[in-house]
Amino acid sequence: MPRQARVDASGALHHIIIRGIERRAIFSDDRDSGNLLERLSALLTESHTPCYAWSLLTNHAHLLLRTGGVAIASIMRRLLTGYAVSFNKRHRRNGHLFQNRYKSILCEEDRYLRQLVAYIHLNPLRAGIVEDVAALNKYLFTGHSALMGRTVRSWQDTEYVLRAFGRSLSEARRNLQRHVLKWSEKGRCPEMTGGGLIRSAGGWAAVREAYRDGVRLTSDERILGNSESVENVLRVTGEGYERRMRLRNRGVGVSEVVGEVCRSLGVDERELACPARWAMLAQARGLIGYIATRELSIPGSEVASRFNQSRSAISRAVQRVSHDIELIKSAKKILERLTSELVN
Repeated sequence: MPRQARVDASGALHHIIIRGIERRAIFSDDRDSGNLLERLSALLTESHTPCYAWSLLTNHAHLLLRTGGVAIASIMRRLLTGYAVSFNKRHRRNGHLFQNRYKSILCEEDRYLRQLVAYIHLNPLRAGIVEDVAALNKYLFTGHSALMGRTVRSWQDTEYVLRAFGRSLSEARRNLQRHVLKWSEKGRCPEMTGGGLIRSAGGWAAVREAYRDGVRLTSDERILGNSESVENVLRVTGEGYERRMRLRNRGVGVSEVVGEVCRSLGVDERELACPARWAMLAQARGLIGYIATRELSIPGSEVASRFNQSRSAISRAVQRVSHDIELIKSAKKILERLTSELVN
């Protein structure tokens, strides 16, 4: 059974939790932690993805991210794959490092941003890594030290968070410190892990209706909040899922995607399997791979065999598209035309 797609849309706020397999360590020392932070910094800067809070523990990590021009799933895939390969090489180990998929909780910002910042940054205190909130101010492996001005993280959006706590910098930091101190007395706060969501037999329309009524169902996707912004993300994601199912049920596959992309770019289909590095051919292959794998959930191996290329080559081509806003727009337009021509 295929995995369910992540709930995501531009502007969505996500609390992400990463855990080591069998609760094992994913950071053995500061060098490992620094490695992940360097990778995270590069990815967030490159993709213009805001980060409001983060915390690294021995066997798990928390991130609070807002979706920018690149899907959170794409960023997390690159981050975790790259880090796992590096970790395994350094520690001479093999096999999986992380426990299943990371957990992503879709959050209502107005109600939960301040709470999540405190909850995430207090993890080292709850784990006994630091003694108190004063020590947390100087601890380098959460975002709290940057918010308090003790260190600089150019990729962490401290300004946005501090504006939620006060008009001036000094006022914001005083209020933030009081807020974190208050939350330090609350304990583990399991309610911050969100409610549940599942695609029921009635489809996404039924899920949205149930969500309005406060119904929560168990699945691997989570919701924290009940605002219109969260419902809008459900609508956008649900429409994409339903469109994908309609297209797949009508027999739309790689051949149909290839045809539409080639018509749009004026490329001869026969040239796609050639080893030529002509820029337009590379762009066509990337768009085909992006639409097929990201929008229609077609295996990358199927796309690779069509072009007589390796799966990794297709993956790199898709990554290039996913980091180019203009190419993403082109992919959406091509998909819209494909939907119009073959479904309506």
